[in-house]
Amino acid sequence: MLESARPEVLIIHEQRTYQVSNGNISNKDRLIFALDVADTDRARALVGQLGDSVSFYKLGLELCMSGGYFELLDWMVEQHKKIFVDLKFFDVPATVAAAVSNLRDRGVTYTTVHGNQGIMEAAAGAKGDVKILAVTVLTSLDRGDLDDLGFSCDVGELVLSRARRALEAGCDGVIASGLELEALRAAVDDHLLVITPGIRPVENRPDDDQKRVVTVEDAFRNGADHIVVGRPIRDANNPKGAAEEIQATIEAVFSK
Repeated sequence: MLESARPEVLIIHEQRTYQVSNGNISNKDRLIFALDVADTDRARALVGQLGDSVSFYKLGLELCMSGGYFELLDWMVEQHKKIFVDLKFFDVPATVAAAVSNLRDRGVTYTTVHGNQGIMEAAAGAKGDVKILAVTVLTSLDRGDLDDLGFSCDVGELVLSRARRALEAGCDGVIASGLELEALRAAVDDHLLVITPGIRPVENRPDDDQKRVVTVEDAFRNGADHIVVGRPIRDANNPKGAAEEIQATIEAVFSK
């Protein structure tokens, strides 16, 4: 049996005890802002606007394809920001291993893979100082989407299966919806980091492509280590104010 080196935090809420996350993560770092903008100039401006309200950033595919991705990454590391490279590597294992190895020693905290056992094992074997996160089921997919993709099993069952395989492959964590967090924690305890996207502090908009969403409070009370928030901050009238409100909610969750 694996031994856990991660102290757990317990929250008592409405007569129920919740096991949440890793006590070694600072509360401010629990919010990861998805820097999903069209170009690096806009990205730098938004980082400056957010200031000390956000310490952890996700750099995704849109920015990667806009040019200047690694220059932006290096600049953000110089600004003492933590970086999550979210490119969901999916290719032959040797290519994935080579791609992951290029992220080592650059100040990158997390990166993602989205593939089978061989891909996950290759990424884990090449990770160096970068933690590998395996995608379970994208939060933009629901039951109908999985039917279209040929998956006949329940969404929750698929998430748990992929999480167990990620653990076996040597990954450090998984990306998972808040809707599956309680079952996920029961299945893998605290042996994996859990990063939860699809966070909506307010009611989801009809045109939002995120289908499986939860609130900030529910994500952490059900076991998330980090949440990833994009549009609710980026599209707010006051992005820094929106980020500060989420940070205050996180502080309140962990102070109970």
